[in-house]
Amino acid sequence: MEAIVNGNNLGISTKISVEICSFIRNKNTEKAKKMLEKVIQKKQAVPYKRYLKDIPHRKGNIATGRYPIKASRVILDLIKSAESNAKNKGMSSNLVISHISAHKGNAQSRYGRKIGKKAKKTHIKIIVKEKK
Repeated sequence: MEAIVNGNNLGISTKISVEICSFIRNKNTEKAKKMLEKVIQKKQAVPYKRYLKDIPHRKGNIATGRYPIKASRVILDLIKSAESNAKNKGMSSNLVISHISAHKGNAQSRYGRKIGKKAKKTHIKIIVKEKK
């Protein structure tokens, strides 16, 4: 049994989403929600492991990191949606994020004079399974 959530064309950065996905992958949903709420409150930084050019060090046991508030809020809402999907399927509350991935979305031109600029769009897929 698994519950799936697809977030398409979300207005967040793909690079930041990749870092957040690797931050909460294979975690319990309750723990992942607490971690993202701490990021929103700027109490815990998301460690950057792939896209880390010109990013400063943070306190704690991580080298480079940031506090991506907007992307954390969007992914937190998706995790809550995955939990409610699992509840509708009759799964218990002991859920683990077995798969979470972020991919580049559709390139959408911005309105106005900034014709060359493209809006940031990201697709995110979350699969939640029961822990035995």
